Amino acid sequence: MSEKGDFQEHLEGWFTGRLTADWFVGAPEVTFDRDEILVVGTLAEPELPKDAGPETRSAAMQARIQGFREDTRAQRMRIADEAERRFGRKVSWGAVCGDQRHLFTTLAIPAMTRLRMPERHVLDTLVDAGVARSRSHALAWCVRLVSERQEEWLADLREALKSVEEVRKEGPRT
Repeated sequence: MSEKGDFQEHLEGWFTGRLTADWFVGAPEVTFDRDEILVVGTLAEPELPKDAGPETRSAAMQARIQGFREDTRAQRMRIADEAERRFGRKVSWGAVCGDQRHLFTTLAIPAMTRLRMPERHVLDTLVDAGVARSRSHALAWCVRLVSERQEEWLADLREALKSVEEVRKEGPRT
């Protein structure tokens, strides 16, 4: 298994073992990158009357998530502080209830990049058209668009990177 896979399993195990057992239905979803660990758990759905309409259902799911966020804040902060010292990354949280998914405070990491005039023109067009507030916002918008529209290609690319990780791990043959 790759180092990233080992770390993923370690994180999943650590958070599953560290979190209060009755917070989530099942193990939390734990993802990470170089800067952040995101822990998202599925909450039990509130019991509603069978004839509850979509507005009632949506309001109940949102309220369950907000209640979880407020009721667990102090304990989540203690766990995040412990995890940040242990793993050297900031910890962010989220919750899912029914078809509602809400991420609490997550990081927005600045990424420096050098763009040529045609690329800057694309960003400026998005800003001028009111699609984005700034070049930074426009760039984030472009990244989200690629992520949504090219999901299969990105999945293939990530899968190929696993092979690269394995070859690097083996090192040169002598």
